[in-house]
Amino acid sequence: MDQIIVAHDVGGPVLQCAEGLSFWGGVNAATGVVQDAHHPQAGATLAGAIVMMPTSRGSCSGSGVLLELALNGHAPAALVFHEPEDILTLGAFIAGRMFDRPVAVLRLSRESYDRLAEHPSATIQGNSIIAGDMTLALTPLDASALCMSDADKAMLAGDKGEAVKLAMEAIFTMGVVQGAARLTDITRAHIDGCIYAGRANLVFAEKIRDMGARVTVPTTMNAISVDQDNWQSQGVPPIFGEPASRLASAYVTMGASPTFTCAPYLADDRPREGEDIGWSESNAVIYANSVLGARSVKHPDFFDLFVAMTGRAPMSGVYLAKNRQAQLRIHIDLPEHYSEAIWPLIGWVVGQAAPDRIPVIEGLEDAEIGADDLKALCAAFGTTSAMPILHIRGVTPEGNRPAREGAEHRTLTPEALGRAWAQLNSGPTQIDLVALGSPHFSLDETRRLTELMRGRRCAPATAMIVTLSRETYAQATIEGLLPVLEAAGVQIVKDLCWCSISEPVFPPNARNLMTNSGKYAHYAPGLSGRTVRFGSLEDCAKAAESGHMSKEVPTWLM
Repeated sequence: MDQIIVAHDVGGPVLQCAEGLSFWGGVNAATGVVQDAHHPQAGATLAGAIVMMPTSRGSCSGSGVLLELALNGHAPAALVFHEPEDILTLGAFIAGRMFDRPVAVLRLSRESYDRLAEHPSATIQGNSIIAGDMTLALTPLDASALCMSDADKAMLAGDKGEAVKLAMEAIFTMGVVQGAARLTDITRAHIDGCIYAGRANLVFAEKIRDMGARVTVPTTMNAISVDQDNWQSQGVPPIFGEPASRLASAYVTMGASPTFTCAPYLADDRPREGEDIGWSESNAVIYANSVLGARSVKHPDFFDLFVAMTGRAPMSGVYLAKNRQAQLRIHIDLPEHYSEAIWPLIGWVVGQAAPDRIPVIEGLEDAEIGADDLKALCAAFGTTSAMPILHIRGVTPEGNRPAREGAEHRTLTPEALGRAWAQLNSGPTQIDLVALGSPHFSLDETRRLTELMRGRRCAPATAMIVTLSRETYAQATIEGLLPVLEAAGVQIVKDLCWCSISEPVFPPNARNLMTNSGKYAHYAPGLSGRTVRFGSLEDCAKAAESGHMSKEVPTWLM
């Protein structure tokens, strides 16, 4: 069925993306230019185009980037998908509903999608899309498809105020888009939209706050864009620091807890297996589903607040047990010896192999893989796959569940990991910055780095910065870890994460960075404009001390 999801009469050139694109990190929010160096359409301009892609991928913050593009006049004219998609769809809904800056959204059958891709331009008029001599009829959403409780209907009618009405309108629309039959209660939420990617996030948050929005379930917050207590002393310009701090404060005013971490699963109060939650931030959602066995779809920015305000979410996607089953079996031939850098490599490569299908990874049953390794694997997977969950046979809670009948089986060899290593190691040997904590460092990682840096000191021209949560910072302070790290020249930054950091906290003179994060190795070229090297935590410590990283491929990848 060819559906029109967000209506808008518009025309423009057709730009077909060969694969899904994360707007966060992958698209310049000021210009609409694709900046993901690893994407086939890198350098292309989305502004004013009929943009086609199978679905989006990556960060939940893509909805905020789309809203920013809509407000500054550089948004696509329309988005056309042939697979389910939530993140950009929600951004388009908000742009039209709240700010009268509509972006059309269509979901076509694969046959219609392929036919449209053959044309250089297209026009959307009413319930039709016209390209050359082709006219496709578009079916509006079926508003009767979603069953709502009396309490849901009351919120939708405005009985709880205009802000809740808006939230339920979005939940209703997205529920129909997702094919949900009903809504489900969620027990907790995690807000991703508190990152200041541009004025759109702040305009949205303050507008709905002033409408009276308040959360109704325990709600944590993602890393923000400044160290809220110290940004002035860090030299952050007020033109950026003040709106970034105001954005965080807006969500706190609405009742969210100022946890400011992209790794809420590291807290003592973690979701339990089988618990329905309403989380945003891609790595957090993937970890919660995959490692903890909790249940949440990858809620887009803004929608995470709507879910927190109502305590309700569409019962769709991986909230349903039947949709959590693996659709692709991937066997990993582990090399005989390896460092922990293998885990983000595996996540990144598996995401490439399964951009639109839930994978189960086989061959790791006897490997020693810890919580931090799983964190790194899940985060890297989220940069190359749109899926909110993966399974690992013999490791994760649902890893031993049979894959779907007829699931394809693939083998990933050490050679495939070697190619991934080369792709993530584009930079020169000189290292100006070692960037750690994407996602946020755990306490165990902070302890490990402390031992690695004990007796070492960063080279004079090389900075090392670690980002972590307020909770981990407090625990590390109690254990006396911070003085050891600071004596080694390591800077510890809380509240921020590498996907939201900016100059001058990000050293302006650093041209080449090194990280142990597959996620940041993927996003950093587009986000920071720097070249990147990737390696293990021990590799990072050695590079910080020497100021260099060898170009040699690790022996375990040869």
